Amino acid sequence: MPKYSIIIPAYNEATRLGQTLDRVLAYGSAQRWDAEIIVVNDGSRDRTPDLVRERLQSHRSLRLLENPGNRGKGYSVRNGMLNAKGEMLLFSDADLSSPIEESQKLLSALHAGADIAIGSRWLQPELQTQRQSRLRQFYGRVFNLLMRVLLGLKFKDTQCGFKAFTDQAARKIFPLQQTERWGFDPELLYLARRAGLKVVEVPVSWAHAGGTRISPLRDGLRMFTEVLRVRWNGLTGKYDKAES
Repeated sequence: MPKYSIIIPAYNEATRLGQTLDRVLAYGSAQRWDAEIIVVNDGSRDRTPDLVRERLQSHRSLRLLENPGNRGKGYSVRNGMLNAKGEMLLFSDADLSSPIEESQKLLSALHAGADIAIGSRWLQPELQTQRQSRLRQFYGRVFNLLMRVLLGLKFKDTQCGFKAFTDQAARKIFPLQQTERWGFDPELLYLARRAGLKVVEVPVSWAHAGGTRISPLRDGLRMFTEVLRVRWNGLTGKYDKAES
């Protein structure tokens, strides 16, 4: 059983996944991690899975999971988490907007007693080496306000794609996750709060990467709808039924 599981959801990431895997594998080797690196292919139509297979023979710590078609980032993260074998599980965006070296901050928080550690771009904004556009920042602030009002989440940043979980915490909340696309992060944090888990927000270095597929308006509206569904599920006892 490995100590750590690093989960990377990937959809049509052929242009940057190879470099990302080489960097993660090199860092894990330098740190002498007892770790597995799991790439979850979300129905990619490019060479994304081929890049992983090319490295499987020379890197025994690497694993490839295939989703049943294109299901979304939330589904990919859940699939990776529920198939991971590590004692501590971390997921990272394929573009490494937060460098893999920053994972030590999240893992240290787990070692110190947290159940979940979430990377934050806004606890120390000076750590951002490349910020989003002002429009994206505005949408992000509005969305964060909605998280506080609708779900009672008091974090400065719920959407950073860099989060770590103990195995016990992951087994508690990921089976209850309903959201399969971009709005899954608030649901996980809402479920963690319901379960009484200790969540620590950790400032991390971060740089906006070009080529993002998120449309602030279109996907923002979809995420807002998904957040309303999370609130509704909580009010109607759907998560309680899933637990039983």
